[in-house]
Amino acid sequence: MPARLVGHDGPVVSRAVTVQAEPHVVFRWLCQLRVAPYSYDLLDNLGRRSPRSLTPGLERLEHGQRFASIFTLVDWVPDEMVALEITEPAGTRLFGPLPLVYQTVPLANGPTEGAAARTTLRGDIALPRPQSARARARSAALAWGDLVMMRRQLLTLARLSEQTARSTRSS
Repeated sequence: MPARLVGHDGPVVSRAVTVQAEPHVVFRWLCQLRVAPYSYDLLDNLGRRSPRSLTPGLERLEHGQRFASIFTLVDWVPDEMVALEITEPAGTRLFGPLPLVYQTVPLANGPTEGAAARTTLRGDIALPRPQSARARARSAALAWGDLVMMRRQLLTLARLSEQTARSTRSS
């Protein structure tokens, strides 16, 4: 469990994908979450397409910055981790206080000659501890909804990271 979620007393759901790119490239794409969610744009980005190229300056992080419209940046380690929390009132009413941590973890076996580096892109969400049957149902629905939404988000960020890494290697 990420250090930022240690001490949280509710369930934590984790999602991860393997990316054929260096951690710093993957992290740079995580910074793009400041401007768009990168999952299902029709549903969670009001039909606007999430940018498919890196936006200059988004890698300059500061506490309190907005991410994916309902999250606020609470902590980060350059090229390694971004910790977010829902602070936007509508998001808090819908989901409750929800910490979220993304990590880039270099894979230990490293690249072979001519091969791309590999990184695990991981997302962990700390769900609220359900206190009632209704809260348990809401928590279960959130976990299943997250499975669909975050999986798409991680796969999209992985694909874009790999494209960036390929274009950097070939130049």
